[in-house]
Amino acid sequence: MSVFDVDAISLASLRQRTSAKWRVYEPDVIPAWVAEMDFPLAEPITAALHEAVDRSDVGYRWIGELPDSLAGFARATWGWDLNRDHVVVLPDVLTAIAQAILALTASGEGVVVNTPVYPPFFTTVRDICGRELVDVPLLRDPDGHYELDLEGLTSAFARPEVTAYLLCSPHNPTGITPSAETLTAIAELALIHGVAVIADEIHAPLAHPGTVHTPFLTVSSDDLIAVSLMSASKAWNIAGAKCAQVVAGSQQVMDIMSERVPLEVTYATGHFGVLASIAAYREGGPWLEQVRSQIAANARVVHQHVSTLSPSVQCVPPTSSYLAWMDLSASGIEGDPSEFILDRARVAVSAGPTFGAGGEGFIRLNFGTSPSILAEILDRMGRALMESGVEA
Repeated sequence: MSVFDVDAISLASLRQRTSAKWRVYEPDVIPAWVAEMDFPLAEPITAALHEAVDRSDVGYRWIGELPDSLAGFARATWGWDLNRDHVVVLPDVLTAIAQAILALTASGEGVVVNTPVYPPFFTTVRDICGRELVDVPLLRDPDGHYELDLEGLTSAFARPEVTAYLLCSPHNPTGITPSAETLTAIAELALIHGVAVIADEIHAPLAHPGTVHTPFLTVSSDDLIAVSLMSASKAWNIAGAKCAQVVAGSQQVMDIMSERVPLEVTYATGHFGVLASIAAYREGGPWLEQVRSQIAANARVVHQHVSTLSPSVQCVPPTSSYLAWMDLSASGIEGDPSEFILDRARVAVSAGPTFGAGGEGFIRLNFGTSPSILAEILDRMGRALMESGVEA
């Protein structure tokens, strides 16, 4: 049963929003870049925030029922019995990544990432935390499918300077969802080499129907130094409310985080974010199910469109979330394809090179929108390619 009318979403109504997605580019550009969906807010979240305003409840955050709400959602969704007493609340997942790295590693040590990957990983590891970036690129087969490189991880974990691994699961931008077997192997390797695992699982609630997401802490042992980073921000589209959760994998890790994460940083969490997250985890299930079905359908549309558009454009459908990683390297476009698409199609997408090694010639397209707007985006891109005379 639908809880909102996806066909009622229009560009005119969306342009009334004042978030960055809708204000960075000119009005004739359709924004499909930053990871923010176009669907209306879930009713339970709307109600929780209206009620807070009505009672003038706009003070500093109080964790309240958030750990219980997260635990209930995790159990119902993934069968994960996380410890409510092992939850630290922070403003967002990037802050959580930085605080976890600062707490679990020392200055100058190495942190492994898998490129192409979410661009702020680079600045967070290197500039904010002062750690060395160690890249183990994803493996990619001739058909464009990606997977984690276990042999590469084994070699990287054995390096003496490497003390942490920043895992992105589900992976941004490729949309791959690592299997339980792969994650178990990573947990075992990390334990052998004494490498802490920081698992960014912010897109986990958006696994497409039929795809199984495995929370990393369900396959790791208490002996491994590990944390899982969760948030309702991507799944329920409430990034601006500012609330994320760090789940410690053991009492030992929780003690470290409690001691080393400044209390002031936890109070940067938005009170509205806490209230919205509680409502999402407890009552946002029907809304989320509709969104998961919609983005899975959108992923198929993107793939079908690209398949018929040109043999020189490749896009493997993601298994989680609403981001398409498109390879235009063989299309004949000179320079960054995102600039071509912005100039010729008036669609704003994310530039592939910003995702690190393996991003040259790629774009990341946000398809978390209505079918009609997605059709307009794809039509604009297709016309631009054909009219420009690039290889088709």
